[in-house]
Amino acid sequence: MNVIIIEDEKPSARRLQRMLTTLNMEAETMLHSVEESINWFQNNQHPDLIFLDIQLSDGLSFEIFEAIEIKSAVIFTTAYDEYALQAFKLNSIDYLLKPIDDNELAIAVKKYQERLPQKQAVTLDFNDIKKLLINPIDREYKKRFSVKVGQHLKLINIDEIECFYSENKGTYLHTTEGRNYLLDTTLELLENELEPQTFFRISRKFFVNINAIKDMVSYTNSRLQIKLNSYNGEGVIVARERVKDFKAWLE
Repeated sequence: MNVIIIEDEKPSARRLQRMLTTLNMEAETMLHSVEESINWFQNNQHPDLIFLDIQLSDGLSFEIFEAIEIKSAVIFTTAYDEYALQAFKLNSIDYLLKPIDDNELAIAVKKYQERLPQKQAVTLDFNDIKKLLINPIDREYKKRFSVKVGQHLKLINIDEIECFYSENKGTYLHTTEGRNYLLDTTLELLENELEPQTFFRISRKFFVNINAIKDMVSYTNSRLQIKLNSYNGEGVIVARERVKDFKAWLE
């Protein structure tokens, strides 16, 4: 399997290279800029899989796709907030938030391997992606949600919501009044709909509202436990790989 890494931070590239070695994948080629990558693709056979950082030293890596028709599968690596990522999770295999977690890397690689027979060129809407990444302040976010209560529909304003969470394959919102309501959506879709200064995805199972945080306590394995004003369920834990970004978000 031919794998390359496109990453402008050389220590990060070498770390990812070592992590891939433990998964029996060799990434001998490492590229560090848009210009270098375009030149490489013009003169080399395209690899099976690319690990691609979004922000390179000389621009967004999407500029590579604008210049070259890439015929490889792509796993994005990024330090961007998650709300922007859903826009380009189209024909890519997956995305990985930095710092890359070993387990999430293994899951992404497995997902790629399972899709091998469906290999196809990557097609992305570059204009929409750039708008999200460069001008996120211009975006419109949801101001209310409709939920079903018996035979009725109830509107809940966004400032009445303490958190969103997944449980038993369902997605729920929890209100400041202590009520839980089932939603017809997923946490992944919510990433595009929630205002990122107010809501943060602390784990695969939870979004929390900054205004609902009552306390934060150190937890095992360098994680943080969040206590909200009214939600008293279990599992409101900031994942280890998201603690740094979470602390930055709080400020």
